[in-house]
Amino acid sequence: MNLFEHAMERDMAKAAPLAARMRPKSLEEFEEQSTIVGPGTTLRRSIENDSLMSMIFFGPPGTGKTALANIIASMTKSHFETINAVMAGVGDIRRVVDEAQKRRSYYGEKTVLFIDEIHRFNKAQQDALLPFVENGLITLIGSTTENPMFSVNRPILSRSQLYRFELLSTEAIVRLLQRALQDRNRGLGNYNTGADPEALPYLAEISNGDARAALNALELAVITTVPEENGSRKLTLATVQEALQKRLPKYNQKDEHYDVVSAFIKSMRGSDPDATLYWLARLLYAGEDPQFISRRIMIHAAEDVGLADPLALVVAASAAQSVERVGLPEARIILAEAALYIARAPKSNSVVKGIDSAMAAVENKRHEPVPAHLRDASYKGAKDLGHGKGYKYPHDYQNHWVEQDYLPAGLSGTKFFEPPEN
Repeated sequence: MNLFEHAMERDMAKAAPLAARMRPKSLEEFEEQSTIVGPGTTLRRSIENDSLMSMIFFGPPGTGKTALANIIASMTKSHFETINAVMAGVGDIRRVVDEAQKRRSYYGEKTVLFIDEIHRFNKAQQDALLPFVENGLITLIGSTTENPMFSVNRPILSRSQLYRFELLSTEAIVRLLQRALQDRNRGLGNYNTGADPEALPYLAEISNGDARAALNALELAVITTVPEENGSRKLTLATVQEALQKRLPKYNQKDEHYDVVSAFIKSMRGSDPDATLYWLARLLYAGEDPQFISRRIMIHAAEDVGLADPLALVVAASAAQSVERVGLPEARIILAEAALYIARAPKSNSVVKGIDSAMAAVENKRHEPVPAHLRDASYKGAKDLGHGKGYKYPHDYQNHWVEQDYLPAGLSGTKFFEPPEN
């Protein structure tokens, strides 16, 4: 790199957002994720010993996936390549592979390839990587905000260690924000900014564990704060609230969608009205289709309340119809009413157990003919075939009931339905 290129790179680094400038430079600066890179962990030892294996980092944005990859790049003796799956293609993979083969042949040097947003690679692109990950030519580090079980090919997963990054705690983000306000080289130290006691904790809390969002909001708040006469700046709660106007939901349709819906359903099943309302609010806040939510409530009414309170299904179906007619934002009230009814209703899964047991019998047992006394005898000639012979009409008997067999011979006496006790 010549002097001009070096100066240009330095200027670009200074112009980068605060979150990029404040990325940790070492494992000691790295915040939390102790189960991944804490002292004594397998990954930390492999980084320190430069004995890396292929791995996939996954978790919410702003939790340190790219930061850890950069730390690995600075510590490994291998050649480190970075590509972004949004802009890269098979041609880029071929270039990396060709250069890796030359480095290994000429210098015995290993190659570590970091692919940011690896879930953006299609199957063909991921398959193009596989042989070279398998033979050890390339050590792969993939990063994704999505569940790799849904977005990364199974052969690559089977050859990689999976590391899940968790949301950063409020305390960890406050430490990052304080460090950024004090750092004069990479951070905002030259702005001479002080913060009200409630400003940074609020910003950390509202950022939902996303360090990138918190740092970039801090930068906006500081830069837009008018300096006082002595040149210092005062960061108030109002300034921070303006810089980060709305909490961003940690939610995506391919992964957390299922987790949040699951939590919503399990909270109703567990008869916890407070958790039911919370997860419902999470679904609505993230923009989930209210008709989808109402369908889940109807299913739950039949599956987990069932005959313990048959009115639950009536309420759920009525709510679904009302939601369709009313729409948001008022539909949130209707959904809440139906969900709370379900959460507080007595529970019985006798209906779902009964139909599933019957379905299993149909699938796994021989299909016996319909018993003669149950066959249709309404058409001409049916009685000559013996249809309906011996059938006992229940209304002709006391209490409109008479004992007789309604199941085929092979299933006589089988119990599919067990009445609920509550």
